[in-house]
Amino acid sequence: MKLYDSHAHLNEDTFTDAERTEFIEKIQVGIDSGLLSYVNDIGYDLKSSELAAKHAALYPWCYAAVGCHPHDADNFSDEQLAKIEELAKQEKVVAIGEIGLDYHYDNSDREAQKYWFRRQIQLANRLHMPIVIHEREAAEDCMNILKEEGAFSAERKAFFPKRRGPVREDGSCEMLDDARVLLHCFSGSAELGRQYVKLGATLSIAGPITYKNARKTVEVAEQIPPEFLLVETDSPYLTPVPFRGQKNHPVNVQYTAEKVAEIKGMEPSELAEITCKNAKIFFNVQG
Repeated sequence: MKLYDSHAHLNEDTFTDAERTEFIEKIQVGIDSGLLSYVNDIGYDLKSSELAAKHAALYPWCYAAVGCHPHDADNFSDEQLAKIEELAKQEKVVAIGEIGLDYHYDNSDREAQKYWFRRQIQLANRLHMPIVIHEREAAEDCMNILKEEGAFSAERKAFFPKRRGPVREDGSCEMLDDARVLLHCFSGSAELGRQYVKLGATLSIAGPITYKNARKTVEVAEQIPPEFLLVETDSPYLTPVPFRGQKNHPVNVQYTAEKVAEIKGMEPSELAEITCKNAKIFFNVQG
């Protein structure tokens, strides 16, 4: 199907060396079989961002994002931000992320989360780079900060080519502003999703859409046009049915894509083609 897993963690810090090697070898099998085309390795602190950038340099199918997750905001610093900026300038580092707010676990002070979220949006704006957002139980603050820091501003949208909107019955489509802001593992309402898309954002759907209690995410898949969607695993987390309970892996992105296609009444191959194209445009991946 040639799927693009837009969000995974080859850099997961709980992996042993042997587990990481096995994880990467299994991705290569997925690439060789034609199931996968690309996988993004997403940073969540300085160490994981350095490893993501290393993986991107090593593997042709791998691209990296670098940044500080809200869980790690209490331990972040100006010195680390400067190092993130240097990593962001490497050839296959394609986004600042994952950054944002997490009020569910509150692993870091909320003011620290907001401070470093703002600083990293500012960095992405300065470098003209896409942004990958983590948001949990902080929808209002997340939206407000993105707006206040210019993530949806005309100035930022001018950095990026316009994107194609939904195809009309006559085959034409409207060209729309693109803010290159991605809501990773989007779990908000369809209404919130529509608000984000109208602002120029993109939504990524993960494994929980396959769960029985996934009503809100199913509604998002129903109501948001595929031109504004990506798919992801967030592996080794959020494993989809039928492997829920096991460690997740990028090859499992097929189950998320199949579920989204089923909801939309599309062929899985068509959904795979659209979301892969969307991801390549969003992250400016050539080839």
